[in-house]
Amino acid sequence: MNANLKGAAMMVAAMAGFAVEDMLLKSAARDVPVGLILMIFGALGTVWFAALAKSRGDRLLNRDLLHPVVGAKSLAEIVGRLFFVLALALAPLSTVSALLQATPLVVVAGAALFFGERVGWRRWSAIAIGFAGVLIVLRPGVDLGWGSVAALLGMLGFALRDLATRGAPKSLSNMVLGVYGFLALVPAGAIMLAVTGGAGVPPAAALGLIATASVVGTGAYYALTSAMRLGEVAVVTPFRYTRLVFALILAALVFGERPDLLTLLGSAVIVGSGVYTLLRSRRETQTAAAQEI
Repeated sequence: MNANLKGAAMMVAAMAGFAVEDMLLKSAARDVPVGLILMIFGALGTVWFAALAKSRGDRLLNRDLLHPVVGAKSLAEIVGRLFFVLALALAPLSTVSALLQATPLVVVAGAALFFGERVGWRRWSAIAIGFAGVLIVLRPGVDLGWGSVAALLGMLGFALRDLATRGAPKSLSNMVLGVYGFLALVPAGAIMLAVTGGAGVPPAAALGLIATASVVGTGAYYALTSAMRLGEVAVVTPFRYTRLVFALILAALVFGERPDLLTLLGSAVIVGSGVYTLLRSRRETQTAAAQEI
């Protein structure tokens, strides 16, 4: 098996893991307040990422952690996780997962606006089409609920997190950034719990779901980083969208969801425009590199 096939396989495995993580957290949200889920999930994620970082020889304490971009990343992680878990509690898994697929489109647009990256008219057109797909899924004014709004805000939070990661000091590995991103969820969850109430010892079954989600999510993140190292970005990255396929299957099997035609159509539009944008980004990067030679 060549590097690209290995990378693609790892990416698919990572997306399956993330879909399972979402399903487990949605199941736990039936019995546990969102604030408490964030506290437990953040604490466990901090431990797992710290273990991974130490196994790689990364330093957990670094002066560059005081960089403003690191703080911005932690804040974006809080926004993304908070609204994403809230969306899982309020909206169908299929809808939440469909809206999440727009994250790469927002990242490309944000990279052009904040980092000055060149984005041609073709990619801007694909981004616009992708956002049209988001509107198809959301159906504002027709079927727009708080769960869908939370999913949209969570997606934007994750996109800002990814953009902040690009601007973070290179001395900080993704694993170390993950440690402090998850650590920030603990006080954020505590503040939310203080506002909403519902503090208490969660049922053992729900606690097991959250713990399993943290392990599966950490493993998925490790598979994701491995995939990006093994294969070519242009080959491996489009397999990110298999997460939606796994999410739709789990939504049907576990929660009995049956997405309507507009949700499926909007999902297809988002995924299609996202894949095109990623492939076009790779082509323009290769062209620019060739012109510099």
